[in-house]
Amino acid sequence: MTTQAISEAQLHALADGVLPEEQRAAIDAHLRAHPDDAARVDAWREQNRQLRALFDPVLDEAVPPALLQATSPAAANGTWQRPAMQAAAAVVLVLAGGMGGWLLRGDGATASASPISLARSAAIAHAVYTPEVRHPVEVGVEQEAHLMQWLSKRLGSKLQPPALSPLGYHLIGGRLLPGDGDGPVAQFMYEDGGGKRLTLYVAKERAGRQETAFRYTQEQDLSVFYWIDGQLGYALSANLPKQELGKIADAVYAQLEQPR
Repeated sequence: MTTQAISEAQLHALADGVLPEEQRAAIDAHLRAHPDDAARVDAWREQNRQLRALFDPVLDEAVPPALLQATSPAAANGTWQRPAMQAAAAVVLVLAGGMGGWLLRGDGATASASPISLARSAAIAHAVYTPEVRHPVEVGVEQEAHLMQWLSKRLGSKLQPPALSPLGYHLIGGRLLPGDGDGPVAQFMYEDGGGKRLTLYVAKERAGRQETAFRYTQEQDLSVFYWIDGQLGYALSANLPKQELGKIADAVYAQLEQPR
């Protein structure tokens, strides 16, 4: 009897909850025999959960009054906009907020156009890659010299990830993410002894961007400290309380400010 090969598309369909029921028994048997694939499916499910937690609340947000007013009847010429068109415009505006975030997901994350979008892009990249079991980073710390040279060249700035071992976190590696017109983005990932991970997101900023002090935002249980310094924007993300991550952010900032 020949066993049909299980494709990665089928594994993704299982993780996304869209696998046809008639294929379920074969996939379950495959996962019992292949624990690595089972771990990948679990990681994808966790990514989906975190992305939903980050962006589902957007669907419940009220459309800003100014935008609703823009879809109201035009007083200047007395023209009438159909209610259906008004409703459609409102739905598009709401979904644009959510999809704007989705399009910044890890495999298409862009460099920020503003400090808050820097933080949001970093949060999405963190949510996408930290649950990965087999491929959390593109280049591991065992090739740190190559990683630094590669990312520095691509961003056009000398990069050196902060040493966080005194705070219990060690570098496990990094990756290059696509960016917009300002260039690509670098993500460094750290891990503590218990497997908890944090990421430092570094994006090339637009010319003329003024420096910003520390700012903080929170997306569900994900905390992000972010700031812009010269040509680079930084965002430190982790599932940690604000005060705890703030201490780490202080250490990161202090090391980045040291002359190189």
